[in-house]
Amino acid sequence: MTEQSVTVAGSPVGGEIVTAAAPQDGTPDTRVSVKPKNNRAWFLVLPVVISVAFTAVIPLMTVVNFSVQDIFSPDDRIFVGLEWFRSVSRDPEIRAAFVRTLLFSAQVLLLEIPLGVALAVAMPRRGVWVSAALVIVALPLLIPWNVVGTIWQIFARADIGLGGWTINNVLGVDFNYTLDSTDAWITVLIMDVWHWTPLVALLAYAGLRSIPDPYFQAAQIDGASAWATFRHIQLPRLRGVLTIAILLRFMDSFMIYTEPFVVTGGGPGNATSFLSILLSKIAVGQFDLGPAGAFSLLYFLVVQIVSYVFFTVLTRAGR
Repeated sequence: MTEQSVTVAGSPVGGEIVTAAAPQDGTPDTRVSVKPKNNRAWFLVLPVVISVAFTAVIPLMTVVNFSVQDIFSPDDRIFVGLEWFRSVSRDPEIRAAFVRTLLFSAQVLLLEIPLGVALAVAMPRRGVWVSAALVIVALPLLIPWNVVGTIWQIFARADIGLGGWTINNVLGVDFNYTLDSTDAWITVLIMDVWHWTPLVALLAYAGLRSIPDPYFQAAQIDGASAWATFRHIQLPRLRGVLTIAILLRFMDSFMIYTEPFVVTGGGPGNATSFLSILLSKIAVGQFDLGPAGAFSLLYFLVVQIVSYVFFTVLTRAGR
């Protein structure tokens, strides 16, 4: 009796290649040869695992430890369970900061996504001006966050800033972001739009450049208008890119800290006191590590949940 080797299901089973010897006369045979696995490849990802452990997992576990204790000193602490979580979730100041942060993120998305797409559509696709346009659009992204805050802190000043002086003396509008809560909110919002709309524009521009030219040639032959071309060719092809842009901009705007802290410090009053600024005051200013730990974990959980909802809705809409 002669035998031939066949592969079971044609794929590895449990990381191992399994083969069976099947006789030609149809008689079943249960003999199996197993190829040993080689686990040495896992050592290549070991540095990444160690880095993530030290930069994410261990700090997160430390925060979890703080969130269930009332800490009086390094050697004096008591276990309080979920008390800080209940206290933080019922705090009216934190609830108000949550509403402000959510409103700010919604306004950022409503402004930056359309502006970024419009800017990407207007940018040249060929010629010597492509490189110049990309560099000019990307300039705000190259500026550090604290420098952006300092720039707008001076620029929007009514007494010495060019922007504030122009609004007050040329446009005749009484503008002072240090005293008026609405002016402070508008200043922070415009600053974020100026800083991060280029990111949306660059992502959308990359998506537009990936569209093959025959699509545009066919639209031109059919006599499609610019709006029809955008609506039926460009926008559908940007759906994946815009999903990434929306997720990135939501997470960044919901966790914004440096720019509004430098410009307004969360004021006037609590007008621009977002969740991140309030968390910093509790953790650093008041040194309440227990409430700050619970606050940061709830903050992290909200960002993850909302981002997941955004991703699920946008992905299903793309189908």
